[in-house]
Amino acid sequence: MKLFPVYALNNITVVRAEGSRVYDDQGKAYLDFYGGHAVISIGHRHPHWVKRIEDQLHKIAFYSNSIKLPIQNEFAETLGRVSGKTSDQLFLCNSGAEANENAFKLASFHTKRKKIVAFQKSFHGRTSLAVAATDNPALVAPVNETRNVHFLPFNDVPALQEYFRIAGGEIAAVILEGIQGVGGIHVATPLFLKAVRTLCDEYGSVMIADSVQCGYGRSGHFFSHDHSGIRADLYTVAKGMGNGFPVAGVLIHEKFQPVLGMLGTTFGGNPLACAAGLAVLEVMESENLIQAAREKGAYLYEQLKAIPELLNLRGMGLMIGFDVPEHRKDLKKKLLSEYNIFTGEAKPNTIRLLPALNISKGEIDELLHALRKLVS
Repeated sequence: MKLFPVYALNNITVVRAEGSRVYDDQGKAYLDFYGGHAVISIGHRHPHWVKRIEDQLHKIAFYSNSIKLPIQNEFAETLGRVSGKTSDQLFLCNSGAEANENAFKLASFHTKRKKIVAFQKSFHGRTSLAVAATDNPALVAPVNETRNVHFLPFNDVPALQEYFRIAGGEIAAVILEGIQGVGGIHVATPLFLKAVRTLCDEYGSVMIADSVQCGYGRSGHFFSHDHSGIRADLYTVAKGMGNGFPVAGVLIHEKFQPVLGMLGTTFGGNPLACAAGLAVLEVMESENLIQAAREKGAYLYEQLKAIPELLNLRGMGLMIGFDVPEHRKDLKKKLLSEYNIFTGEAKPNTIRLLPALNISKGEIDELLHALRKLVS
């Protein structure tokens, strides 16, 4: 048997990682400014994360959610405190797509409605309704097609108001990323986020804050939506939540009344996943990583702004994007081949920077040095 190809692969075999470096089978070190799609939040192989998982392995790795698992309650309480959402409820699952699927389901149960509002350039996952709400027809199989999802322009308040005027009584939920990741690092404005909140309140719809990539402190706030001062009804989280261990969840407003059997999962919230998730939150607290993301992100942003070849600079915290002109279209490849630096991209010409929240200023300066050399 061989693997089913999914992505175009770089000809690099990574065998080890530590902090913000990964190492190939030849011993060559690479600086990681991508973190495997914003997954690495506290650095590769953080000692506290490793110990938390190792200690849990010596106790119990898995059992069914049909019995009490105290580490789940510890995780929920810690997440509530660190995120500020102390009164919310937590449903644990395994991936961002699964979190969004369950958020849609909760919204539909709650409102007894079917329609979902999503936005152009959005990405919410590759499964069922999550991919139907993703603005990329190439990913949507015939079985995923539905008339229940309506796409609107991002950050366009009048278009949003007009659609609610026409169909507000049918809308179960509005889902949006506080910062669009795959779509190219587009930040939702406070005005737009407040408009979504107001219209959802007016028409009885559910606001879903997709925080899978832009959440967990990356923006300099726990949730990137927080910069507007609004509170969503549901927050979906994954990626940085486990620092590489598969763990995801939905933070659920207290107004949602649970019904046994409404949601369910086999592996979600297993003790190993909870141990990994707790380690991330504990390191975020002990190392003050949300503030670090805000301060280091501001430094990186200001330094990038001084490089005129980098166009349309945008983002918040340590979630930053910029466009490159056509004659610099190989910039991402050259960062990797000439300076051993991994970065992300978004089509057609955007470079995305998604480093660990505890990346050092010296490592940021390495990236800046490479960029200045390559565009000079």
